[in-house]
Amino acid sequence: MGDVRGQADARRALEIAAAGGHHLLMVGPPGVGKTMLARRLPGILPPPTLEEALEITRVHSVAGLAGGRLAADRPFRAPHHTISPSGLVGGGPGPRPGEITLAHRGVLFLDELAEFSRPALEALREPLEAGSVEITRRQRTLTFPADFMLVGACNDCPCGRPGDDCVCSATDRARYRRKLSGPLLDRIDLVCALEPVPAGAMGPRARDLHHESATVRERVAGARARARERLDASGRLSDAALRGRSSGGPVHLERDARVLLSQGRRDSSLSARGHDRVLRLARTIADLAASESIRAPHLDEALAYRMGAAWRAAA
Repeated sequence: MGDVRGQADARRALEIAAAGGHHLLMVGPPGVGKTMLARRLPGILPPPTLEEALEITRVHSVAGLAGGRLAADRPFRAPHHTISPSGLVGGGPGPRPGEITLAHRGVLFLDELAEFSRPALEALREPLEAGSVEITRRQRTLTFPADFMLVGACNDCPCGRPGDDCVCSATDRARYRRKLSGPLLDRIDLVCALEPVPAGAMGPRARDLHHESATVRERVAGARARARERLDASGRLSDAALRGRSSGGPVHLERDARVLLSQGRRDSSLSARGHDRVLRLARTIADLAASESIRAPHLDEALAYRMGAAWRAAA
């Protein structure tokens, strides 16, 4: 992470996603660093707990990928955009686990997200909510674990050129954005727009220790430890794992944050699911700040990442 030039918003979004296990979408022209940032995500994730390592090892053993040792790292899966729906979520005559199960307790990176087939992307909707996937073949139903972080990257338009160089019409851009459905985008917690880095920022400079992977990983580990302590009774391992009414107990908003959330719901098309996801995201931001309660700045940042891109409105 210390080698990354510019892209402060994206680096911050990556840190928040890692701290809370949230889903992230990065949008921007080619060459701005979307793939580079995504592939640096494993470097800021804390190692799996013993329970998580056992789950990862069991999954990889079933898939024939285990090397006979207990998993020491979280999985990072990056399938090509030509993958079939069964290859992504699981299936086949067997059936066998798909990429979302192989990414259990880790990261599933979908580069060029808008180029994946619509059936494959739509098949992600239920697992993103449930943390598991049910596969039925020949009157036999199997449930595979699928609790993963989804990280997507795509261009802002078909041509991918930034700013005034773009040759796409408004219709072209809208049609391209509609490749990602509204229900799928509603399940993504952070949407981050990346812009080209100025040439002057690409030269040699002193390393920024504040943004080194090891330093960021310490902040992420601290936030996850605070979340586990708070969520111990619920059995959840991260803020993103809170679902439905379970998000009400551990999430405490200060008065100014409640006012800001009410205003955000009035000024936008924030769904009920989006409301809960904003609260979980703000809780993670508060954990990174070592705050016991959610304050207005935490919620403001969560709302900005939730509603700061035009993709949701176009889908």
